[in-house]
Formats: sequence, C-alpha cells, structure tokens
Amino acid sequence: MSNAPTNTAKVVRVTLVKSPIGYAKQQKATVRALGLTKMLQTVEHVDSATLRGMLAKVPHLVAVEEK
Repeated sequence: MSNAPTNTAKVVRVTLVKSPIGYAKQQKATVRALGLTKMLQTVEHVDSATLRGMLAKVPHLVAVEEK
C-alpha cells in the first residue's frame, strides 16, 4: 500500500517547522519515517490512525494541515 493520495481518502500535509536536532532518537526516527529530511519540507500522506499516532509524538516539530 502506498502513501499516494487517493480521491476518496482524506489527505494531510505535514511540514517540518523545527529541527529534530537535540531531541530523542525516537523523535528523530519518527520525523524521518514521515518522509521529512529538511527544514520547511512538506509531504502529503493519506490520513490514518497510524499517521495520527506518529504526528502525536512530534507535534512540537511539525505543522499539520488537513486538505
């Protein structure tokens, strides 16, 4: 299953707004797993419970925009 947006699924835009440097390895790994590697980089993911759990772990590092 891919993270490509589909017509019926809700899409969420995630932007890295603060550097994960200085935070726990687990938080850095979560940011990386979201597909974010550079500051102000934005990625789109299909909304799911798994994604929401990941976003809940790093709310201080990312900005979330529902599309």
